[in-house]
Amino acid sequence: MTLELIIFIASILFGVVLYWRESRTNKVYSFFNKLMNSKELQMKATDKKGFVYEQNFLLRLVFIISFFLLVILVTRFLIPIDVATISLFASMIFGTLIGTYLAGFIFKSTKIIDEQSDSLEDKFKDVLEKGRDLVEDFKNEEPIAIEKAQKEIEKSKVEGKSARERLKEKGLL
Repeated sequence: MTLELIIFIASILFGVVLYWRESRTNKVYSFFNKLMNSKELQMKATDKKGFVYEQNFLLRLVFIISFFLLVILVTRFLIPIDVATISLFASMIFGTLIGTYLAGFIFKSTKIIDEQSDSLEDKFKDVLEKGRDLVEDFKNEEPIAIEKAQKEIEKSKVEGKSARERLKEKGLL
């Protein structure tokens, strides 16, 4: 069980490295593409697709299984001991698939963060400016609305009579 766990973790790391390597250059894939396909069907030089990079799930699975089958065949001929069991083979494939998708998630998230970093800086600056405006408003002695209300109260006091006088006029006092 520990050997399978170690191989599983190592295959996840292998999947990450494989994905990263193919995202940098796809010379091996383009070599096989030129070898297998006719001139009309060959991929363009600007195409970034690789064995696992920018491939859908089924083709990734096929390429990874075929790679590990070749590795197992080579180890069987070089080392006559039965090291490559089915459970190790399955954990290598599954771990490599997880590693490729994990690397793809990491690459896409870093691209999104890089793209959004400029707008995040602008948003942060806007928040700082609004905060400064709010602090300046608090520093002002009295807002305009309060000043207007106070002026209206003073006008009503000057122009009007007191409540006692109004009640006397009506004959209630």
